[in-house]
Amino acid sequence: MNNSELNQRRLQATPRGIGVMCDFYAESADNATLRDTQGNEMIDFAAGIAVLNTGHRHPKVVAAIEQQLKAFTHTAYQIVPYESYISLAEKINQRVPVSGPAKTAFFTTGAEAVENAVKIARAYTKRPGIITFGGGFHGRTFMTMALTGKVAPYKIGFGPFPGSVFHGLYPNALHGVSTADALKSLDRIFKADIAADQVAAIVLEPVQGEGGFNVAPADFMQGLRQLCDTHGILLIADEVQTGFARTGKLFAMEHYDVKPDLITMAKSLAGGMPLSAVAGRAEVMDAPAAGGLGGTYAGNPLAVAAAHAVLEVIEEEQLCARAAELGHHLVEVLNGAKADCPYIADVRAQGSMVAVEFNDPQSGEPSPAFTRQVQEKALAQGLILLSCGVYGNVIRFLYPLTIPQTQFQNALEIIRRSLSQ
Repeated sequence: MNNSELNQRRLQATPRGIGVMCDFYAESADNATLRDTQGNEMIDFAAGIAVLNTGHRHPKVVAAIEQQLKAFTHTAYQIVPYESYISLAEKINQRVPVSGPAKTAFFTTGAEAVENAVKIARAYTKRPGIITFGGGFHGRTFMTMALTGKVAPYKIGFGPFPGSVFHGLYPNALHGVSTADALKSLDRIFKADIAADQVAAIVLEPVQGEGGFNVAPADFMQGLRQLCDTHGILLIADEVQTGFARTGKLFAMEHYDVKPDLITMAKSLAGGMPLSAVAGRAEVMDAPAAGGLGGTYAGNPLAVAAAHAVLEVIEEEQLCARAAELGHHLVEVLNGAKADCPYIADVRAQGSMVAVEFNDPQSGEPSPAFTRQVQEKALAQGLILLSCGVYGNVIRFLYPLTIPQTQFQNALEIIRRSLSQ
């Protein structure tokens, strides 16, 4: 069946609220290559929105799932537990950058992880308030929509949202927001909206995802840690998109000299299988009563098996170092394109979490139109790119870290052409 026929069926069978970017349909995929139902091959620089750091169908991940499939597929961990859940928690506890002993709980989606981090923080502090940041994205459930600092398309028509959630400014040099401005915005929240001793947690992405790959400055992270310590507030790092080698470290928080109290993770944790987690300081994680955390599919055994394999692949193939190397080459290409592309306003990167922001060279205003144009030109040449940013004027690059070097070079050439035309 051709793509046109499938599109007609999609429009008839599924609601418009599920927005779909591509008008072709996946049939098979390997590593960084995706094939559609009509035999066309694409280089995948979207990777399921940062889910496939280890690529499509990595052999070790496939083998781990197959082995688990032959044993059992589901028991519900809270009913009949299994060793693989415990050993995966042990591996994450050893690696997660928090102070002192750590514990980990598994869930299914990134939003579910963030929701549970909020539950844990409130249980530990006995406080209601949560502070997050403009431009942040934390999920599509009601609590995580409240936390999210981007209205379109995530929040339109869905309110009212849960209360006791307040948004500060996230530092953004291009848009004139300094670290001092951002920290001052939190002080204003304490004076105008909620007392500091009623705030359970401050939640942030070390590098904002949907917000445009904005990297938190080191002095901002230090300021947040100091603020949290002063007022007894927990610091929660949402690493759903930044985790598992994307930034050149296993966790983006390893780039900073401060440590969060809780970390949420999902996406590339299980190489394409649905698995998320909350890890954090043991005494904080133990705050909810027995039965207060969990879920029917939380820590699904197939996904847990995949996650064990993912951690092995990251270590064996040195994907943290490769993320830094690939990101460096991409940044060189983007900076080199500035001479031929006056729309480039900024290039931002931490490892292979790379983005380019486009503004109209005449007005200086964000240019989502040019962003779409670059996307379309790249796609016509067989390269899938994703946009992001509060104004929709940022291209983000989320290639598998396992991409073959020749294919990566081919993709860089497509990017050069798409920017210079």
